[in-house]
Amino acid sequence: MHIRRVIGRVTYRACEACAEGVITDVTLDEPFRDCGLGTRALSRLHSQYPGITWRTTLDTRLTRALLRRMRVPRTTGGGNCPHGRPGVAAPARG
Repeated sequence: MHIRRVIGRVTYRACEACAEGVITDVTLDEPFRDCGLGTRALSRLHSQYPGITWRTTLDTRLTRALLRRMRVPRTTGGGNCPHGRPGVAAPARG
């Protein structure tokens, strides 16, 4: 949030039973892309879900460096666990 406005979003699925999570989308408004908010948002996911191994389905120029920096490997599948957890969209807050 920036002055009560959402400036980014992380969409993900996390299953504590499988201990796996999949990041399916990361968006940040243009002026905030290089100020560390993406890193802070993904760090928050790590702290919210301790013990979860994260992967991603993303392979875009804008997210590739962020996910590599955060050591989130790319997966080729859709990342659905057998428990059928729905996706969650969370504001990218720090």
